[in-house]
Amino acid sequence: MGSYVQPIDESKGPKKGSTELNRPQTSLVMGGIVAAVFLGIYLLFTQEIVQTVLLVLGLLLGYTLFHARFGFTSAFRRVMSVGNGQSLRSHMLMLAVAVTLFAPILATGYTFFGGEAAGYVSPVGVSLLVGAFMFGIGMQLGGGCASGTLYAIGGGRSVMFITLLFFIVGATVGAAHLPFWTEELPSFAPISLATSTGLGYFGAWALSIALFAFIAWITLRVEKKKNPPKMAALPTTQGWKRIFRGSWPLFAAAIVLAVLNAMTLMTRGNPWGITSAFALWGSKTAAMFGVDVASWGYWTGANAEALQASIFADSTTVLNFGVILGAFLASAAGGLFRFNKITGKNAAASVIGGLLMGYGARLAFGCNIGAYFGGIASFSLHGYVWGILALAGTFLALYLRPLFGLSVPKPKDTFC
Repeated sequence: MGSYVQPIDESKGPKKGSTELNRPQTSLVMGGIVAAVFLGIYLLFTQEIVQTVLLVLGLLLGYTLFHARFGFTSAFRRVMSVGNGQSLRSHMLMLAVAVTLFAPILATGYTFFGGEAAGYVSPVGVSLLVGAFMFGIGMQLGGGCASGTLYAIGGGRSVMFITLLFFIVGATVGAAHLPFWTEELPSFAPISLATSTGLGYFGAWALSIALFAFIAWITLRVEKKKNPPKMAALPTTQGWKRIFRGSWPLFAAAIVLAVLNAMTLMTRGNPWGITSAFALWGSKTAAMFGVDVASWGYWTGANAEALQASIFADSTTVLNFGVILGAFLASAAGGLFRFNKITGKNAAASVIGGLLMGYGARLAFGCNIGAYFGGIASFSLHGYVWGILALAGTFLALYLRPLFGLSVPKPKDTFC
């Protein structure tokens, strides 16, 4: 491998002791820029201007995710396997900044392009519990969460194309089955810490900050007791060049991701999301083969229009394309883009993981972005429940990963 580091394989850290950064893959960078510009121009002339703005936000989200290798899957795995909470603390910082920005936006409803801002506040019921647990297992087998799948594809990790394909299949089947889970099984009404409790947005913000601080404190206590292996250093450079090449500190990426999510909320009226687009892509494909997807309960009401329109009219689709392109640009700028080997075992894990994540995301009203990040930032109780159940699914998956040749951090490892 030389000095090359496959950056988006969350089961592996960088080569020990190596922080050398590869030369930029200039031709790939130029190709990525051209693709982004052409897509932006196409959106500008065929869709509302908001779609072009969302493409730019998606590019920035993907660039940030890849630059910091900001993981949700690896964060959950590290804390559940060896007690390393460094990444989870970056989540708490990200969420703290997010609720601070979301509170005034949601309280006023202000958006850039008209309409009223609304957060992701979803019910807590059997559907959420089962879906989040499934997603927790799936992301550990599939090699990445929803955002991780997109930015890993942007970085050239070959097996993640399999994960994405079956993520789409699972999301489509989940959309078909969703009315059973939400209408036939027990569920509570959506609960907002801000509007359902009498706390108001300031009270909900204060409570949220206290919870994040408590969780961060718990991780520090666990680390003091367990003394887990540290996260390995990533290849980087120094000075202003680090903005464009190399790795970003997790805390910096946490802040940037929170700001970008708030900007997404003010641009399209909803927070960042990923997996609803997968259900749309899969359903449109199924319709091409004669499946009457329009009769599914999921595609009635507010969702019906999206099924009939171009995918480029779907804001989540545009964000997803932006994330992939942004990650591609970041990987090529760091000289890190390349396809890697697919084995039978990791392909099988990707199939199972993708199906579990897709189906689980639809049942749980979102993934690590829409439900966990967006839900908690929107002061929704379901976001916290999602996190707990996804951690439980992660714990079970620690025993499943070795069956597919996937590593699990050990207390005696040098890095995790």
